[in-house]
Amino acid sequence: MRLSDEWFTAIAESEVGNDTIFVSGRCDIDEFIQSGKFRERAEVTWHYDADAKGMPNEGTATLMEEVLAVLKRAMEKNKLAILTGVYTGAGERNMVFYTRNIPAFGNTLNEALAPFELLPLTIYTEKDPQWCEYNEMCHLRCDDIEASLGDDDDSL
Repeated sequence: MRLSDEWFTAIAESEVGNDTIFVSGRCDIDEFIQSGKFRERAEVTWHYDADAKGMPNEGTATLMEEVLAVLKRAMEKNKLAILTGVYTGAGERNMVFYTRNIPAFGNTLNEALAPFELLPLTIYTEKDPQWCEYNEMCHLRCDDIEASLGDDDDSL
């Protein structure tokens, strides 16, 4: 199985308030879904002090990108876990992985983050063999495409 690094971007609104959530979702991972090996979802959530628009300040955003790159590299090196989505806004960044093994995921996470100072992260895991969260995220992409097509139709 070859892992693509193609992503889509969509915009959503937070469930509470009117904050914008920027969504980055991974494309072309059907082989991983169909393999049946990645049956558990792990969500790593980073809570941050948000600006008036719900976004992190520049320093926090830079650190978040560094941590994201380290986690992605560590988890995907041996295909222990696949980063499938990143949601940023409303005072948090949620990094969604599908993994083969939760205990190994936790160990790899701790090893990968060891060089960093303590980060404000929470971890949530759940069995998701049908990839429900991923499929729901992909609907945001379809909604964005339909919305932009609708906007174009109005301008004709």
